[in-house]
Amino acid sequence: MFFTTESRLPLAPGRSPGLSAGTCSRPRSIPLPGFVALALAFASLLPVTLQAADAAPAPAVGVVSHVKVLSGNVEDVSSLEAWRRSFIDGTRDDETRGLMVWYSMVKLVFNGFPPLEYIHPDAMVVDPIKLMNVYGYTFCGPHAASTIALARQAGLEARGWAISGHIVPEILWDGGWHMLDSSLVNWFPREDGSPAGVEEIVREVTAWLDAHPGTAGNKERLMQIQRAGGATGWKQGPALLARTPFLNASGWYPARTHNWATTMLEYDGSTLTQGYEMSASLGYQVNNQLRPGERITFNWGNRGLDVNMHESRFRNDASLRMGEGIAAYTPAFGDLAPGRIGNGTLEWDLPLGEDLLPAVALRAEGLRYEKGEGGRRVVAASAGAPGLIELRVPSSYVYLTGRVDLDVMAGDGASVTVLFSRNQGLDWKEVGRFDESGSRRIDLSNEVLRLYDYRLRIVLQGEGAGLEGLRIHHDFQHSQRALPALAPGENTVRFTAGPAEGTLTLEGNLNAEERSRQVTWEEYHPRVEGFSQEKRWSLTGRAGSIQVPVETPGEMVRIRLSAAARLRGEGDILEPAVSWDGGESFVPLGQCRGPHVEFTCTFTSPPPPPETRKALVRIQARKANAVRLNILRIDADYVEPSGGFRPVRITYTWEEAGVLRHASHVARVPDERYTVTVGDDARMKSLSLELDGSDPR
Repeated sequence: MFFTTESRLPLAPGRSPGLSAGTCSRPRSIPLPGFVALALAFASLLPVTLQAADAAPAPAVGVVSHVKVLSGNVEDVSSLEAWRRSFIDGTRDDETRGLMVWYSMVKLVFNGFPPLEYIHPDAMVVDPIKLMNVYGYTFCGPHAASTIALARQAGLEARGWAISGHIVPEILWDGGWHMLDSSLVNWFPREDGSPAGVEEIVREVTAWLDAHPGTAGNKERLMQIQRAGGATGWKQGPALLARTPFLNASGWYPARTHNWATTMLEYDGSTLTQGYEMSASLGYQVNNQLRPGERITFNWGNRGLDVNMHESRFRNDASLRMGEGIAAYTPAFGDLAPGRIGNGTLEWDLPLGEDLLPAVALRAEGLRYEKGEGGRRVVAASAGAPGLIELRVPSSYVYLTGRVDLDVMAGDGASVTVLFSRNQGLDWKEVGRFDESGSRRIDLSNEVLRLYDYRLRIVLQGEGAGLEGLRIHHDFQHSQRALPALAPGENTVRFTAGPAEGTLTLEGNLNAEERSRQVTWEEYHPRVEGFSQEKRWSLTGRAGSIQVPVETPGEMVRIRLSAAARLRGEGDILEPAVSWDGGESFVPLGQCRGPHVEFTCTFTSPPPPPETRKALVRIQARKANAVRLNILRIDADYVEPSGGFRPVRITYTWEEAGVLRHASHVARVPDERYTVTVGDDARMKSLSLELDGSDPR
């Protein structure tokens, strides 16, 4: 989510990533002759002065988009582009790029139980940028899938292996394959220092096991060897393993969950499948948006909530402290956070004034705006026609709980009804109906769990039906690791905002039976021909197609598409295209061709015609051997109709010597730097973002 300068752990003795430290510096101004500068400055004032008297007031800014706070201590991984800038741009060669892919995953994604969103057919999260920002942990399969996806984004070939009880990736450079395991934090150097490939490791391990009867598959015997000679017996094992810098003196890896003996079991050749690859999903990016009355708070801590909180078998220890136990190694990789699972909050006290409510709502129709004793209120403008407020509530972080609090005006035949949509307004579900005035609460926790976006529709029916208050509250999950932490001493904090864009995302499980736990693709009303629609969509004949309608709240900027598929043969092809004219014509986006056991293809459309808000995305498939779709994600970026910039208040809270301290700053331009100084014993607590001076009522 946020950007840093440099924090380095040597990759191996005598080896380094080869990147120079990042810097943040102001652009130099170009001096002009004094009289020229003065003339230009005076001329620039004239049209502004003339327009001020005649121009209508500018429309209210309803949303500030792409809000970032960058502390200089944590890499910016808010998108694939930001990740490339932080880790890949400026690297010298393919080897460095490959090592930096591994390094970025080790730094930002801890080894633990995988978060379960039930979008992937296997339920797990497999988007590397989402893992870095929202969770900060997962286990070997998604680690490998993410490493492979990032390597390809860095311009390198990559593939996966299933070995005994483990899954690992390989990256190709200099004509050879190199295993880089970010899950267990290891790789095994050859004599020249470059990482060995899976087949090389297996050859050395199996040769050693063959030469030592009774060791193959015998964990107890291998542990005895590891502990022999004062816990240094493992150094007499295969040379590749003996050379690795990631085993400590006792033969344990940095996380202390696996060791030399488990590696000997994993690479014993009993299970060895090249071509295994978990499908990855790409397209997620952080876009923190702020609306009048909205506050987003990130916490370096949690209240015991996480996306797996109803999955008792897959709960990570929320109290785990970085630098201790299995997380002892994380500070050496630049981790300044006290923990990993973070519980943030989104609070939105909606403005009910006629200047702001239409700016923050998708629809605000049939309303009369009044000033009551407690502040602004809205009522149905006509007894014969309902008033309507429709809101979109997007988040860059996964929702865990949710509630809506309303101060209702109803009675004598007047009512207030609240409806909920989880599929971008295509279908609606009633979640509350009130026929009497008073304060009311709707618990949305079961509706929003595992979602990043939803819509509310509030219908004011009858004379006097209205609202005197409307407040939305959510707990969400974020990784503490990706937050812009402050380090002891003076910190330069950079605030940025813009462009004024939002993103409408269509993503769901392909299995309709997962409806109770996640949005499914059938809920987006696609037109599917030639595919069997089961857990994964398989092409049944020689050809088929999927068509998905997309409609955005504002003018479309681009369509981004990610499809993870099995394309078994050379003649197996996916061909995505987009239509801006309702299907009359289509613009091809490219091809995804086999042979691949699993492969993730990404596409970006050219800009659509001006004023476009509707598109039809089509994926045509042709089969020679086998075509199976595992994951599909469509992101439609658009111009926010009421987007722009307003000053943003940034508040850091930390603790020093048991005393809470705060640093609040108002950023008045979209790119601004300031400094915050903290003590040596500072413990980070929270970071909150909100528009400054906005009247929530």
